[in-house]
Parts: sequence; C-alpha cells; structure tokens
Amino acid sequence: MIRLSSVSKTFTRAGQAQVTALADVSLTVERGEIFGVIGPSGAGKSTLIRLINLLERPTSGTVTVDGTELTALPESALRAERRKIGMIFQHFALLSSRTVFANVALPLELAGLDRRSIAARVDRLLELVGLADKRDRYPAELSGGQKQRVGIARALASEPNVLLCDEATSALDPETTASILQLLAKINRELGLTIVLITHEMAVIKAICHRVAVLEQGRVIEEARVFDLFTRPQTATARAFVASVTGAELPEGLATRLSEAPLAGGETVLRLVFAGSQAGTTALGQLARRLGIDAALLHGRVDSVQGAPFGTLIVAIPGGPETARPAIDFLSSLKLSVEVLGHVPATLRAAG
Repeated sequence: MIRLSSVSKTFTRAGQAQVTALADVSLTVERGEIFGVIGPSGAGKSTLIRLINLLERPTSGTVTVDGTELTALPESALRAERRKIGMIFQHFALLSSRTVFANVALPLELAGLDRRSIAARVDRLLELVGLADKRDRYPAELSGGQKQRVGIARALASEPNVLLCDEATSALDPETTASILQLLAKINRELGLTIVLITHEMAVIKAICHRVAVLEQGRVIEEARVFDLFTRPQTATARAFVASVTGAELPEGLATRLSEAPLAGGETVLRLVFAGSQAGTTALGQLARRLGIDAALLHGRVDSVQGAPFGTLIVAIPGGPETARPAIDFLSSLKLSVEVLGHVPATLRAAG
C-alpha cells in the first residue's frame, strides 16, 4: 500500500552545513493497518510523514502509494494523487473565520463538488466524528479535542485511502487523547483506511497501532509488530520507550543504588520482558530448579497490548557478569527479552 524505498532527505540552509533528516529509509505499510512511527525529537518523524504525500520531496529514493510511484509524477498528476491521502496535524490548522461545517467542506469546494453533494458528505462526516451538534460553531468555540475531530473530518472529506497523522494527539490532554485514538481506531475499522501515525508517545503506539518503526537520527533502527516490540525490544531506544509506559522503569530506590560496574560480592540486575501473564514467574521457577540460581524479584508488573498480556520483571541474580551469564543464557532460551541494567550490593536483596 505504502512503500518507501531507500529514501533520504537532506536540507541545506544558508550559511550552514548540510543537514541529513532521513538516511536510506525503507518501509512498507500494508493496506488497512495502523502503522506507528516513534522516535525522539529531531529523529526525522515529521519529515518522513511529509514525504509520504510529497509535501517534501526526497533527495533520493522512491515513494509509492497504492501502486503509484509518486516521486515519478509531474506536479499536476501529483495533486490528483494527494486527494487520496488525508492528513491531520498537531495544531489542527483550522480556518478561524469558517464554521465547523465550512472547514470540513473546504476541500470539497476546491474539488468543485456541488452544494448538495458537499452538504450530504459533510453532515455524514460530522456524524462520524461526533460533532453533528457543532455544525455551525467556529473553532474558537471548540475544545482541543473537538478541533482535532474537525481536522479528522476535513481529512476524510475527499474520501482518501490513507490518513497521515502528524503528532495528532500531542497537544491534547490524556483523556482527550484516548477519545481521539478511539475515533481513529473506529475509522480504521469501519472505513478500512490505512493510517500512518507519527508520535513521540509510546502510549499512543500501544493503544491502537498494529506495527511500529523506531526512528533515530534519521534512520529506522527497529521495526516490529507492536506486541513484539513490547516483549522483545532489540535496541536501547526501543527499550526506553517501552519502559516509559509499562512500569519497567526502575524504582527510585533501586535506580540510585545501581552501579554500572560489577561490585565485589554484589548481584547483577536484569530486566525481563515476557509474553503471557505467568511466563515470567514460571521462568524464574525453572531457573531455580534447573540451575539452582535463586533470582530475587525486585519489581514487576503485568500489562497488555490491545488485549494480549505481557509482563516486566526486575530481578537480581547472585554474582557478577560471569556468574550471571548462565542465568542470562537460560532465560533468553525461554524467549524472554533479557537486559542487564547494572549491579547492586547483595544487601539490597535482604532489604527488599
């Protein structure tokens, strides 16, 4: 459905060195899925999403949407293809002088539809996004969440196949964010739209995305099903994002005592991430029975991604890296994600 092949984008600003926003990015988004792109500020996320509809042209590489290579099209043909790609923005981009109805109607007016057709489509969209009663209000009279719903309805007015969301919930409070994500999931489910969602919030990815790419310094460093990313993150950046929403961050008392270097007579602290609600504690039992290693549980939590359970455990293994290695290898063989966090004094076990 959407394919970016070896896409790079560089900018040259007057009097400054060339800046690489994206470097050799290749991604495929399947028809009908919700695909998330996450990364820290400055990773190139907004540049990437603007390349999909060619609001930014890549310096090199190709962009193909629904079988059409957009990068090969002249501007006139590209304008027609862009009508099949809706886009919503962080700060809504509504026209303050137009009512809710008129904001949603704008792309249809520009496309030359007659008034009756416009009215029928806009009213249907306002019903879909839950704003039928705000039809004649102005943006200044709306809450942030209502403004974003208008933006979503406007993006759907041209009946696109793809919806691009550029930090669409970043300006909203948590409760409003949840309602907008529910609306996007409903649109995906009922209309079959392919959605590409750019965010720096892992909770957004966790809530509705099917697959996710992790972007860092203009490169895709990891790509996976969302559940797999939560249970088996492969990079430090992905692990940090996952930890931010799963309770896998270290308790303050443990974090302050954690040492990067092994401690004489100390213990090795591991973070274990596992699929299923019982797999982690079962693995610790097997570790004790098979290898005689008694792992101390320091912190733990069971969570879920769209109904599929997974868990996170912080455990202490007796001894330094060499002593802990058999335990790490054994736990890894059980398909757990294992990360060495550092080392603590053995007294922490007794204190915990």
